[in-house]
Amino acid sequence: MKNLLYTIMGGLLGVVLYKSEAASWFRIYEMFRFDAFHMYGIIGSALGLGIILVQAIKSSRTKSIFGDTIILSTHKMSFSRYMLGGILFGLGWALAGACPGPIYILIGAGHGSMLVVLLGALLGAFAYGAFRKRLPH
Repeated sequence: MKNLLYTIMGGLLGVVLYKSEAASWFRIYEMFRFDAFHMYGIIGSALGLGIILVQAIKSSRTKSIFGDTIILSTHKMSFSRYMLGGILFGLGWALAGACPGPIYILIGAGHGSMLVVLLGALLGAFAYGAFRKRLPH
């Protein structure tokens, strides 16, 4: 039941991202060239809503739709890990034209060249797993 719900929610998110052009390489290119506000508006809206919802969950002992209490763990703040991770993520996003979520959306929309990007993302994830103990956390 959970997997079906997650699949439906993921499909709906994919449709919304595709229809809002958040998965469009041209929109991402415009964002990195500072030519359009479109992507900044989507990202800013998601960030603002995320902050509000996380604070509401933290203060109200909210339960998931399955009845489990939602527990949000705290992480140690570290400038170097966020800078290094953000730079690598941003470079990959700019070079590939897609962050991890839209890769699947673009493949589903028929952009076969994104399979190469997916392969690169998977190789990057495996490389992180192999070198994780040596990286700043």
